[in-house]
Amino acid sequence: MEPTNLLFILSDQHNRDVSGCYGHPLIQTPNLDQLAERGTRFDSAYTNCPICVPARASLATGQYVHRIGYWDNAFPYEGAVRGWGHRLIEAGHQVDSIGKLHYRSANDADGFSNHIIPLNVVGGVGDVMGAIRDVPPVRSGARDGVLGAGPGSSTYLDYDERIAEASTEWLRKRADENHDKPWVMFASFVCPHPPYVAPPELFDLYPLDRIPLPPQCIGDERVDHPVYREFRRVMQWEESFRAEEIRRMHAAYFGCITHLDRQIGKLLDALKQSPFADNTRIVYTSDHGESMGRRGQFGKFTHYEESAAVPLIIAGPDVPKNKAVSTPVSLVDCYQTILEAVGLPLNDDEQQLSGQSLWRIASSDDDHERVVFGEYHAVAQRGGSFMLRKGSHKLIHHAGAPPQMFDLAADPDELVDLADSPDHRSIRNDLYSELHKICDPDEVDARAKRDQQALVARHGGREAVLNRGTFTNSPVPGETPAFHAGDGHA
Repeated sequence: MEPTNLLFILSDQHNRDVSGCYGHPLIQTPNLDQLAERGTRFDSAYTNCPICVPARASLATGQYVHRIGYWDNAFPYEGAVRGWGHRLIEAGHQVDSIGKLHYRSANDADGFSNHIIPLNVVGGVGDVMGAIRDVPPVRSGARDGVLGAGPGSSTYLDYDERIAEASTEWLRKRADENHDKPWVMFASFVCPHPPYVAPPELFDLYPLDRIPLPPQCIGDERVDHPVYREFRRVMQWEESFRAEEIRRMHAAYFGCITHLDRQIGKLLDALKQSPFADNTRIVYTSDHGESMGRRGQFGKFTHYEESAAVPLIIAGPDVPKNKAVSTPVSLVDCYQTILEAVGLPLNDDEQQLSGQSLWRIASSDDDHERVVFGEYHAVAQRGGSFMLRKGSHKLIHHAGAPPQMFDLAADPDELVDLADSPDHRSIRNDLYSELHKICDPDEVDARAKRDQQALVARHGGREAVLNRGTFTNSPVPGETPAFHAGDGHA
């Protein structure tokens, strides 16, 4: 591969299947669809943690969460663990970020040469309440976010327009500058992350009577598992939502995705009109998915496909066109992908990382069996959870709770739990063997909780953290966070 510039586009909370190029029957995403037509789409791509801060730390460093210790949204990445950005800057490349990072501070040496309108964790601290794991507190405001879904305006919609404008301006300025080495521009949008509010004209694109209900979304249909019962308690979802409320949430979420697609379209059009059109590769992905009411869940947090799977599209010179790849991949693969795009070879330490270059996987003639891994140690979960995908099978191991296992080829909606099936015992044993090659789940769970308990103690203990409260969504630059007090009762 010849070295080129790299435009890396990241969104927040984009459910993989809610894209036209992934087969959704209603969503309008013409720009992402066109990107997939002129590039390669990965159909089995995953986050390494279904919550923002740890996922972004894994993406930055090419390492799993348990190896780097950025456990939840109160352990923001600050550059202490080196990432691909540090390597590129040291080699003389320009590496700029525009938009949401959800790191600690723009003053940190976090692997970016410049930070343009960055969104980082609140006060450099983040969501400390999410680190309370023994009896997770009820999170006020979570239910209201679903009930308030509908048409309107939000600071997130406006922020994404600012990100698109700043990104196109960056390309215009860069065209007038001398550049002897390939650059990397990291354009990071905040939608379709809640609030579930879409511009009225985009909300109206999706009539409620055309929106089907997701699986296991209402009443007794919901999964009867201790982990998900706990989520429903903490998030105030114990009373199931009405069908119309779920459909309104979907219409608003769809509208936010179409709004995102339009901003990405502005950026891709600017690239097409720039001097960099023929020597820039493109990556599009998201930090995690969105549950959209499946299993009675909203937001991210789980290892079900709707939350753990992400869209992933690559395009540009040497990338196969209109290709779909089923090989499992994950965000840690971005490290090798970014270095290879700009022409940097892996050093000895980087050779030991878990990821592989997506350019190479895309160019392979045959899909191959590959293991991908995810984990979660954050909001509303008393024990850590671990996801192992190999072939068509997925294992979800819950510390202190029953495991789950699914055959995604036969059961793409994950409705039939095979964890206790005698006919699938050998597959389950093989997946557990692969899991233990990556980590000791009990040791990792205990270490995460020790670090989180120490963090809570540094912030004055449980009562002080509950009194501080938390916020429903991280504020955009210039916006004041609105805190909700925590309810410490089980």
